[in-house]
Amino acid sequence: EVQLVESGGGLVQAGESLRLSCAASGFSLDDYAIGWFRQAPGKEREGVSSISSRTGHAYYTDSVKGRFTISSDNAKNTVYLQMNDLRPEDTAVYYCAAGWANMLLPSFYKYWGQGTQVTVSE
Repeated sequence: EVQLVESGGGLVQAGESLRLSCAASGFSLDDYAIGWFRQAPGKEREGVSSISSRTGHAYYTDSVKGRFTISSDNAKNTVYLQMNDLRPEDTAVYYCAAGWANMLLPSFYKYWGQGTQVTVSE
């Protein structure tokens, strides 16, 4: 059974950091691209970052470039999202997902975790 479990969310102040983890089971990270998405209240789900463990290629949405870093640990079957210099506009529920294409479009992802809340205060 494919399962994705996010952790690491929380409440921080602007400028602080968090590291999100996405623990995968039921498949190898080489089998799928892993993406991080977020959804704020009243807004559509947007792609934040994605990575292919097989190729090492990673992508970021413009608003997080230079602040967020995605990485994967195949031995732990876990993907991380290091988030630095957090801003109030980063507040959202963050989801990780496994999909066929290393892209930032939710429609390309088949399996989803339950999400973890990230709240950034002023």
